[in-house]
Amino acid sequence: MKCSSDVIVIGGGPSGSFCALNMAKTGIDVAVFEEHGEIGFPCHCAGHLSINGLKNLGLYPLPKGIVENTFRGIKIYSPKGLELSIRFTSPITCVVNRALFDKHISHLAEEAGARYFLGSRVEALIVEGKYVRGVVARGKGEVLEFFGKVIVNAEGTAYKILKQAGLSPPSRDSFVHCVNAEVENVENIEPNIVEVFLGNAYAPGFYAWLIPKGEGKAKVGLGVKTGNPRAFLQKLMHKHPVASKKLGRAAILQENFHPIPLDGSIKKTYSDGFLAVGDAASQVKPTTGGGVIFGLNCARIAAEVVADAINSKDFSSKSLSAYQRRFMRLLGFDVKVMREARKMLNMTSDKGLDDLIGFCNKVRLEKGLQDLGEIDFQGRTFLHAWRNPRIMAALVFFLFISFGNVLSAH
Repeated sequence: MKCSSDVIVIGGGPSGSFCALNMAKTGIDVAVFEEHGEIGFPCHCAGHLSINGLKNLGLYPLPKGIVENTFRGIKIYSPKGLELSIRFTSPITCVVNRALFDKHISHLAEEAGARYFLGSRVEALIVEGKYVRGVVARGKGEVLEFFGKVIVNAEGTAYKILKQAGLSPPSRDSFVHCVNAEVENVENIEPNIVEVFLGNAYAPGFYAWLIPKGEGKAKVGLGVKTGNPRAFLQKLMHKHPVASKKLGRAAILQENFHPIPLDGSIKKTYSDGFLAVGDAASQVKPTTGGGVIFGLNCARIAAEVVADAINSKDFSSKSLSAYQRRFMRLLGFDVKVMREARKMLNMTSDKGLDDLIGFCNKVRLEKGLQDLGEIDFQGRTFLHAWRNPRIMAALVFFLFISFGNVLSAH
């Protein structure tokens, strides 16, 4: 069977659906192919999002039931359990039910006119000459050839379709492998505080998190550069000097696993008749691994560029390259800063992290951070914060211990 639409979106996650929504609102005929039979499953992240980031996208407040909790602060723990506590005067982040969040955006897209094909896996691109012209999808016992003027790839971290378009995925070295678990019987936690646990002993190359949901339930997870994330989660829950007191008697209700690329956007996200958005383009914060807000921002830009291409009837690589220029103007500086921060964190030993948290408490770093409400565009936050003497003292100390570890290793 052969069908067509103006634009085909591969993947019904937040980035794919938000791109579809913004295109459909302008009258573009959009078809969204989602390989799973239900939007939002399986879940691929904890859903901890900045409230300001959602507001700037026109997505906050969210309908009742999607937001599971809101947070006014964070506690960061060193490997041996030293605590740095930062509190704000109002909530700055929230945790969402990812399945309901994803469905909400897809419903908005459908209401705007986008068509969804659930349980339909895109297996291949249709390429004519140098142009991507459509997709071959399999679902419900039939193979469908679907043609479009532009194909937007929001396939996540599979990168199968990205490679078929002649684009390069992130390097394997850039990934951390994460586990996220829903747990109950959590003890000794503050309901409006997110907790983060640093250290190679428990989350080598990344960090661990505890996100309260209420009524003794929480989302707990971590990422690792090497090793088995499930084994490290068990170690965190039962061996960490602080986390074990909160999670030692917790029961895991469900868990999921997913990779996250931490090297920033891939070098090229477009070709003739083709764009990549979200995790498929590695539009992820290198510091925290958060990709939802970045992906949604890039999806909105992609929708605007595609609309311009349809109006001009120019779907060439040159025309669509405006997408990469525009999102790099938005994210490029911040990603560079975050990439360097991630490199320095990875160079810091567990003892160095203990010393860093201790020094931050000594200079009362929390006083310098209380007015910083921007957590997505962290490069800009740094520019705003560097004038604060407490923050500068902590940064100099951080640089000292990070590069000190490198010199001692040689």
